[in-house]
Amino acid sequence: MCGIAGVIDYSGRPVEAQALAAARDALAHRGPDDSGLWRHEADGFFAALVHTRLAVLDPSPAGHQPFADPAGRYHITYNGEIYNFHDLQDELAGDYAFRTQCDTETLLAALIRWGPEALGRFNGMWAFAFVDLAGRAGWLARDRFGIKPLYYATGHGGAGASATWLAFASEMRALVPLLRERGVSLEIDREALRLYLSLGFVQHPLTIFRGIRKLAPGHRLAFANGRIEPPERFYRIPAASPPDYETAQVELRTRLAAAVGARRLSDVPLGAFLSGGLDSAVVVAELARHSGSRVKTFSIGYADQPQYDETRFARAVAERFGTEHHEFRLTPTDVLGAIDPLLEHMAEPFADSSLIPTSLVSYHTRQHVTVALSGDGGDELFAGYWRYRGHDYLRRYRRLPAPLRRWLIEPLLAAAPAAKSSGWLNRLRQARKLLRAGSDDPFECHAAWSRLAEVGVVEDLCPEGGGIDLAERLRDAGRGLGPDAGQPDALSAILLADLAFSLPADMLAKVDTASMFHSLEVRVPMLDPAVVQFVAGLPIEYKRRGGQQKRILRDAYAGLLPPEVLRRRKMGFEVPIGEFMRRELREAYLDTVRDSTLRELGLTPSVASSLWQEHQSRRAERADVLYALFVLCRWRERWS
Repeated sequence: MCGIAGVIDYSGRPVEAQALAAARDALAHRGPDDSGLWRHEADGFFAALVHTRLAVLDPSPAGHQPFADPAGRYHITYNGEIYNFHDLQDELAGDYAFRTQCDTETLLAALIRWGPEALGRFNGMWAFAFVDLAGRAGWLARDRFGIKPLYYATGHGGAGASATWLAFASEMRALVPLLRERGVSLEIDREALRLYLSLGFVQHPLTIFRGIRKLAPGHRLAFANGRIEPPERFYRIPAASPPDYETAQVELRTRLAAAVGARRLSDVPLGAFLSGGLDSAVVVAELARHSGSRVKTFSIGYADQPQYDETRFARAVAERFGTEHHEFRLTPTDVLGAIDPLLEHMAEPFADSSLIPTSLVSYHTRQHVTVALSGDGGDELFAGYWRYRGHDYLRRYRRLPAPLRRWLIEPLLAAAPAAKSSGWLNRLRQARKLLRAGSDDPFECHAAWSRLAEVGVVEDLCPEGGGIDLAERLRDAGRGLGPDAGQPDALSAILLADLAFSLPADMLAKVDTASMFHSLEVRVPMLDPAVVQFVAGLPIEYKRRGGQQKRILRDAYAGLLPPEVLRRRKMGFEVPIGEFMRRELREAYLDTVRDSTLRELGLTPSVASSLWQEHQSRRAERADVLYALFVLCRWRERWS
């Protein structure tokens, strides 16, 4: 796993070595083992590629990047892993004389031979830039589901309507020095700001800065003939015909076993995250069954917050499979101490507070291994989140007599306290959230439950700019990823939308940020293309029936996993951020979220103050939106 950056300029304007070095240094945490910088200057054409390396496959100097073919015509800087590179290498051996045992050279050889069609042959995760010097052409590409990030910006080197230069990087913090060198001013994108306040993250292709974009998952961006082309999609989930339920269980286990087996490929120590949830337990089960040595597993828990602690379930899985289990117990001091370094590191505000425990487990895991497998993607594939059950709950609730709902239940819910600090308070919070849905449209309901707060809160807090039609964004995301997948029901379409929308922009972004901050590579077997294609084509009743979520996954592993893990309900990987806002983070919040800072951001201080008072009095649980404001204002201080 690595960091990449670079510039392509068809006006021939070179980039100063100091700016390229700054981009490289900003990515040092992603690749502490090696770094490289390549430049090419010719009449009317300039290209530069930057790389920092975390050596995982063939860690010898032969894997140094940026990497070139023997003739020096083709160059690549690449972040990721191609798990089937040995098979591709065998297929390419007659056309290309391989000099290394790293997947970088295989990726380059495949691109030389097959061009963009090669992207469909790769099983892995990637973000890369490929340059053909003779053709003065190439492209950027990002993997199918957005496991690896890629930011970019385009501009004009002279007269003309088309963009003539392109700058890119794995992280925005590395892209900024390249843009500053070109005199680009960074201004906040108001649409992105509203998205952030609505969701806690900025969904691709937007970023918090106008003019900087995220390359969307499953897309490539070509440059040729003196211009930068718009991004185009190269991947959609193909349609599939599902087998019967019993056959589907067998096929699912076969595909998951192959996905985990492929991701065991490593020349450095490898282990797995073990949260205690079903998805990570499945990954560990398959890893243990197919490993020739004892598997290393890693989990964290809270020393004095049992409602957030899953370690007893993780321990049960570790005992079942005889893993070398490492368990780390966190105190509030540990959690609070991790916040400042993370906020200092982020070049774009990101308010999913589960980034904090993900960073801490990554730090502890990195003391033992360089690569870890995770269960991310399972909730989106198998309908594991609370909000998927919400559609059933809402239908049942609306069957109650309208007067009972309007004059008794809803006033009582509005007056009751809400928080995540206890089971019954959290159920009240979820019931209130359920009633945010004021429409019969499933996407409108899903959008309402995905928000940090009610629509009106964001509109009052951020009055400048237009509204955000989150439901339509979800629909578009799902259509783009799987228009041929044939989703016969609303919930299947919503799962597909989350796979394309929140999974890459929130969950995978969180894991990449947290793990690479500590130079740890994380691999995601659930997002193997063969697994995703198969599960996306299954009927919704295979995934949930009645109150049972992840039905087929539970049934497929019923004889292998501990019963208590199979029976348990999902717990989020959370920190008690709401209680921290009332106690340990109170002074830091008040010192950071100042009226003057809010006004500079175009936000309304009185609305923020009301949200704070509601949270402190427990009239409402406002932790999510308050933490988003805290992160945003800290980011503003850092990047102003």
